[in-house]
Amino acid sequence: MIDKLCDQGRDRGAAVACFYFDFAAQKEQSPASMLGALLKQAVSGMEEIPEEIAQAYEDHKKVIDGRGPQLADIVRMLQTTTSRKPTFICIDALDECAAGYRVKLLGSLDKVLQRSPGTRVFMTGRPHIQAEVEKRLSGRVTTICITPKIHDIISYLHSRLD
Repeated sequence: MIDKLCDQGRDRGAAVACFYFDFAAQKEQSPASMLGALLKQAVSGMEEIPEEIAQAYEDHKKVIDGRGPQLADIVRMLQTTTSRKPTFICIDALDECAAGYRVKLLGSLDKVLQRSPGTRVFMTGRPHIQAEVEKRLSGRVTTICITPKIHDIISYLHSRLD
């Protein structure tokens, strides 16, 4: 799906940014690091980096140890970037994100979507987080439940047992 979005997005001048949550790396996958990774991907496809983002980069280079921008700064920069061109944000395995981080992440994405009506977010996750996603993204959610068919499960088990 991501490859298809990238191919079609390129033709339409859209940006595509993706992130995959990994249960084993929950502590490292904070909202700031995750949204920072999305921002980096969105900016890398731009012909010209917005002045606000270039300035923030220069300012943070001067700080001891090159400390990165704070979550609020990243959200503002994502709003700037995504408001300039259509953007697709893909987040896989959201249920693997630590619960406390997930609240901040969804709140931050809601802020981005408020300022960037051309941005679309595609998320995957287990059903138990659906209510939280719907609550935090203020009704901007369409849910599609995908469940395996019994035949698919049996085929998978046979292939693994062989």
